[in-house]
Formats: sequence, C-alpha cells, structure tokens
Amino acid sequence: MSVPSPEKMSPAELRATIGLSGVYGLRMFGLFIILPVFAFYAEELPGGDNYTLVGIALGAYGLTQAILQIPFGWLSDRIGRKPVIYLGLILFVIGSLVAAAATNIYWVILGRVIQGSGAISAAVMALAADLTREEHRTKAMAMIGMTIGTVFAVSLAIAPILNQWIGVPGIFMMTGVLALLAMAVVNKIIPDPQISRFHSDTEASAASFATVLRNPQLLRLNYGIFALHAVLMALWLVVPLTLRQAGMAAENHWQIYLPVLGLSVMLIIPAIIYSERKAKLKQVFIAAIATLLIGQLLLAFSTDSLQGTAIALLVFFTAFNLLEASLPSLISKIAPVGAKGTAMGIYSSTQFLGAFAGAAAGGFLYGQHGSFALYAFCGSLLIVWLLLAMTMKAPAAVRSKMYAVQAMGLDQSNELTRQLAAIPGVYEALVLIDEKVAYLKVDMKGFDEEKVIKLLGEET
Repeated sequence: MSVPSPEKMSPAELRATIGLSGVYGLRMFGLFIILPVFAFYAEELPGGDNYTLVGIALGAYGLTQAILQIPFGWLSDRIGRKPVIYLGLILFVIGSLVAAAATNIYWVILGRVIQGSGAISAAVMALAADLTREEHRTKAMAMIGMTIGTVFAVSLAIAPILNQWIGVPGIFMMTGVLALLAMAVVNKIIPDPQISRFHSDTEASAASFATVLRNPQLLRLNYGIFALHAVLMALWLVVPLTLRQAGMAAENHWQIYLPVLGLSVMLIIPAIIYSERKAKLKQVFIAAIATLLIGQLLLAFSTDSLQGTAIALLVFFTAFNLLEASLPSLISKIAPVGAKGTAMGIYSSTQFLGAFAGAAAGGFLYGQHGSFALYAFCGSLLIVWLLLAMTMKAPAAVRSKMYAVQAMGLDQSNELTRQLAAIPGVYEALVLIDEKVAYLKVDMKGFDEEKVIKLLGEET
C-alpha cells in the first residue's frame, strides 16, 4: 500500500477538494446570479414598485445564512457532514422553486429566505478538513475560496444573457437544478470521511466566542466585511438601472461586467504580491478601502455616462476584489491560533448579515429619497471603515501551519507547545490533544521548519 506524499495532495484529497469546491460554487452561483438582473425583474412584479421590498428580496438570503451557518456547522458535528449538506441543498432547491413560481415580491422574499436557510458553508469546510491532511488544509481552503471568486465573476457576466433567454424565473429554476447536481456530486464524487472530528481551524467553538468578540482588531475586520457586502448589495439596486439610463440595453450589460471583472482581477495581483512580500498589509489594505470609496463616489457622479460608469465600476471592483482576498488572510493572521475557525465563522456570518442589511437599507433609502441617499449611506459605511482601518495595528507577517501529532497527555502537550514556541520563527504555538494537531503561526523568513519536524519526530 503506497503512502501519500507529504508534499502534494493525494488523489483522494484532490478529488474531495475539487468536489467540495464545485458544491460550494454551484450554491453560491445560485445566490449571486440574480444580482445584475433583479432590479429589472422587480419592475414587472406586483409589489416590485416598493424598493424596500425589492431590497429585502435581493438580500433576504443573507439573513438566514447569517443566523444558521454556525448552527449548521455544529449540527454536522452531531449527525455527520453529508446529511447536513444534503439538508442545506434540499432547502436551497425548495427556495429556488418557490422564487421561480413567485407571483409577487412577497413570494420571492420567501424563496430567498428559504434559499439562505440552506447554510452549508461551515459543513462544507468541516468536511474538507476531515478529508485532507493538516499540511494540505490551507491549500484546500484556498481552492474553495478561489472557486467562490470565480463563480462571482462568471455569474455577473452571464446573468444578463441568461435573463434574456430564460428570464429570472428560469434562472431560479436553473439554480434549483444545479443544487440537485451538487447533491449528486456529494454522493458520487466526494468520499465519506473515515473519521469526522472537530477542527479548530475551520469550525466555530462556543468556548472561543468571547475571546474572538473581545478582540478589537478582529472586530474592525468584521465591521469591514459587513460594510463591504452591505455596499455591494446596495449598489446592485441602482447600477443596472444606471447602465440602462446611460443608454445600454439590459441584455448587453455583460459587455461592461465581463471586462471590468476580468481586468480588476489582473490589477490586484501586483498589490497582493507587494503586500505579502514587503509586509505592507496595512498600507495596501487602507489604500484599497480608500479606492473603494473613490469608486463608489465615481458611481454616484457618473450616472448619465456609460464610459464614466464603466470606469467607476473598474475602480470599485478592483478595490472590492483586493479587499475580498485580503480580509480572510488578515483574520487568519490576527485570530488566536486555537480560535481561527471561530473567528472565520463569525466573520462569514457578519458578511452575510451585511448583505441583508445593505440590500434592505439601500432599497428603503432609494425608494424614499432617491439614489443620492443610497450613495450617501454607502459612503458613510466606507468612511467609518477607513477610519477604523487607519487605527488598527499592523498585522504580523505570519502564516498558519499545522502538523499532526501523536496521542499524548496534557502535561506532554503543554511541554510540546512550549518547545514549539521556542523554535526560531514561531510566533505562536498550540498543541490540541483532542484533535492531535499542532497549530503554529510562523514568520516564514525566520522559520526553521526542520526543527519542528525533528521535534515532532522525537515525540513519536
């Protein structure tokens, strides 16, 4: 029997990671794809002239997602990962069908609420952790994260075309079919875990909530992801209408979205490399928030110009994509080494809450006071975020590492933790005997990994 190479993922790990990325991506595709076209669809629905209801319909999935994501993760610890994922996907199918059959805005809201209640994010991450070795866990999570970003860009680009072909009801129906396909992927492609256990790096622990919620640096980042997605969702109430007002037919909006999103991804690569290699994370982060604010202001003042709106969207999405990539990395660097999963769980729930709040508040403000009030709301959120970011501590230039350890007693684990923390380049260390894992935060420039491997080898 061959032993999997520690340097690269085994075929089983790769299959599990690709399969789970697909499941996560198919579901997020179903949530994202109506964003560029929903404002037009709402105009035809009874009740769609009430922009508060339109905003709630657009963001309703975020409320149930925020409430249920962490509990679904805990449920997966009790009854298994796959049953929870199946349950979530079934709920998503039901919600999609309700929204597809909707005869007024209220039924769309109900459908979106049910879609969001299929909150499988935490269960998917936990299953990925069950099916990958510690040394490849970060790689697996990165692949899932890249899938989400790709799905977001693809959904925005093809939504106007799909809307022309099958309409928004047809899009809702299609997302339900894709969720059924995701269930088939879970059943046929993703292996069953031999052992399913709690993972501090991917799952939320109730015991760590107080520690995370008292951390002012993490609270700044949580506000940031709330504001980022609140602004994004609020803007989707007006950007499609702005493009139409500037003279572009709705079915052609992909001609703006596709190049804007593609170019924005290319533009952020140098910034990410610079921030990591030069340890300029805070400076690049602040610059990105300021750029996002500028992009939002350009959108507010270019409503009659197609070229101006396209430039504004490029500025906005370049900053948005950079921040979307940077925030999880900052959470990982700042969170206590044994509470990373809890920090990410709270962060993710806050993100979805921001999506709901932004869409609902944006709809109300736009309906009652016009686009100026909506843009002022978005600008205010971003100004507060900019001030909070300017006063944050510069995060340490560290990365997370995980190593499997043998079964041992509490005294042994405490001594091993002390010895690991004393190794050059180790910023923080924690050995958890229940998980049989050593979690380290390390400065890669001065990190002596050979000493870690040798020390862990002496423990076997």
